Amino acid sequence: MAYFYKKITALIITLLFVTLLSFLAFSIIPGNAAQSKLGTEATQEQVEQLKKEMGLDQPLLTRYKHWFLNTLRGDFGESYIYGIPVKELVFQKIPIMIGLVLLSFTWIVLLSIPIGIFAANHRKGKIDALIQIVNQIVMSVPSFFVGMIITLLFGLGLHWFIPGAYVSFQEDKVGAIGYLIAPSIAIALPKSAMAIKMVRSAIIAQQDMEYTRTAYSRGNTKRQVLYHHILRNAMVPIITFLGMTIVDLVASTMIVEQVFSIPGLGTMLITSIANRDYPVVQCIVLIIATIVIFVNFFLDLLYGVLDPRIRIQK
Repeated sequence: MAYFYKKITALIITLLFVTLLSFLAFSIIPGNAAQSKLGTEATQEQVEQLKKEMGLDQPLLTRYKHWFLNTLRGDFGESYIYGIPVKELVFQKIPIMIGLVLLSFTWIVLLSIPIGIFAANHRKGKIDALIQIVNQIVMSVPSFFVGMIITLLFGLGLHWFIPGAYVSFQEDKVGAIGYLIAPSIAIALPKSAMAIKMVRSAIIAQQDMEYTRTAYSRGNTKRQVLYHHILRNAMVPIITFLGMTIVDLVASTMIVEQVFSIPGLGTMLITSIANRDYPVVQCIVLIIATIVIFVNFFLDLLYGVLDPRIRIQK
């Protein structure tokens, strides 16, 4: 339980730090939200009046205190540009990000684990060499470029989907998920190449251990040794890598959205930064940071379950 309480304490402290950082970062950068909303034709008096109405004339720490307490109640304020609650504006975009992350992660798991195991079991062979060559090529190509190739070949060329014709979850859930397949593949391919390399290395490391030779000497088959011994011990580094991949996927989805014209959190974040719509920006940053922190938190707990030695060491 001491391990669990230590992780909970670290989680709370990190979240508090993130709220402070996400607020201060966008409060001290150059730019005037009131001026951005009114336009360049507005007078100084109009700008000052709007700043007062928006609460931007108050001291920084006072604004942070109000924002923090409201955030704890689930009130993220009102968008400066759209004039509607930030919660209503941002939360409708979250299913897009979750859908992209889950689909991308599914592709990564389906590709990396079986191919990584196969490559490890045939190491130094011709097929393993071919897998390593393809891996290096795919790994070196960024997700957004893969997205451009997919759009060019399968969207504009073969007409398997219409680029830019996104269907929202509110209109058609099945159609929305179908449209996310191409972007999820674009995100997953480079990450899958990295995961294949990692899975292969983790299994080969276990194959060279003394306990593996002992398992063979007791009459176990290659399949039994793999599934009952090698994979069990290789799971901690594999899960560690896959867990960190989830964190990376959150950032990748926001980039690939631009390629496929998906109106998700990434698109909204860029637009809100350009418009100095800080309540929206702070909410999105806080959501992303919270997801990353909780993923790491659950991974730490999972490590403790898979390997009790971690709990003792920490």
